[in-house]
Amino acid sequence: MTPKLQASRPDFSFERAAFEQNYQPVAGVDEAGRGPWAGPVAAAAVILDPTCIPPGLNDSKKLSETRREALFASLQTHAEIGIGFASVEEIDAMNILRASLLAMTRAVEALRCALRLALIDGTQMPKLNCKGETLVKGDGRSLSIAAASIIAKVTRDRLMRDLAAEFPDFGWERNKGYGTAAHAQALKTHGVTQHHRRSFKPIHKMLCEDSALTY
Repeated sequence: MTPKLQASRPDFSFERAAFEQNYQPVAGVDEAGRGPWAGPVAAAAVILDPTCIPPGLNDSKKLSETRREALFASLQTHAEIGIGFASVEEIDAMNILRASLLAMTRAVEALRCALRLALIDGTQMPKLNCKGETLVKGDGRSLSIAAASIIAKVTRDRLMRDLAAEFPDFGWERNKGYGTAAHAQALKTHGVTQHHRRSFKPIHKMLCEDSALTY
């Protein structure tokens, strides 16, 4: 059921192979936000309409913000979408990998229809009530996973922009919570917020050095 690794753009071959074995519907599942110092991790599950796939779907990291936003809007009309999050508190309690898998589980559960197969980006399988298949670098191989990567990325970026309005000192509208030099300097100046991942080494180290650093 697994076609050869494609070196170019993602295609629909994994999904078609699943359809031939009576696995339908099929969703692509991906997450965004494993690396940042702040904010939740987001995941998306996307079921594409084989007759109306938006052109230009690709790994979200290979697309401009403008292109991601345009594809996000198109997918809202032409695909079935589920979104899930794992909070900063959950990330700190269970580690980022487990929290990412939890967000994926929640994204699949948020779909309005029951899946037959979930195509998961990466090597780790979340808990699912359907068959699952992991695909290494799946967002560059499967159109459904590419779509999920776009939905997860845009959803999380928008959330971080909203948080930036509440906490303007950290530049989250620009860095989306990632550990930039400006973000690190802002932490030294303003301290740690409730949206920072305290289990992440730079934040944990700062808190250990000065337990009074809270925003």
